[in-house]
Amino acid sequence: MDVRSKAVQSHKMDSHDTHSEILQQADNPNAGHAHAHQAHARGGSHRELTTSATFHCLTGCAIGELVGLAVGVTLGLGAWTTMALATVLGFASGYSLSLIPLMRAGMGLAAAFKTIWVGETISIAVMEFAMNFADYHVGGVTVASILAPRFWLGYAAALVAGFVAAWPVNWWMLKRNLKKQCH
Repeated sequence: MDVRSKAVQSHKMDSHDTHSEILQQADNPNAGHAHAHQAHARGGSHRELTTSATFHCLTGCAIGELVGLAVGVTLGLGAWTTMALATVLGFASGYSLSLIPLMRAGMGLAAAFKTIWVGETISIAVMEFAMNFADYHVGGVTVASILAPRFWLGYAAALVAGFVAAWPVNWWMLKRNLKKQCH
């Protein structure tokens, strides 16, 4: 075997070892529970795991939410249309941030989606509802321009509301193994 073949083989083995836990979660319904215990054994509590999962979800939602709000406000689409666009894009970016690492680990799209869909759908739905509720009531979706301070105040309030609303839901889902910590 030449040097290049050995390097490729070594990379394949390292990648397999690195991602085997993620792939195992898809095949074994108790793997997520085991992963939570492993995180706890490394010094991470269930609270820390929940916080990490909620921040990860918030990152995905925040990306889509900001793009949707910016497009809707800039085009003058109206509050409800803007919030609908922000929600659709929040789901798209939220799912993407969970699917991409699994697919890079070797899972196909269908298997990766099957692994994350319940936990991510519930988490994103709760987060998006809270985010849009807060933004609407602050008035960020009704401003004439994304340069208006109220747009950014509404977005900031939405981020806080989304995290606060989704954290207990994620805590419960991780505790019941309904959500996988796979990022």
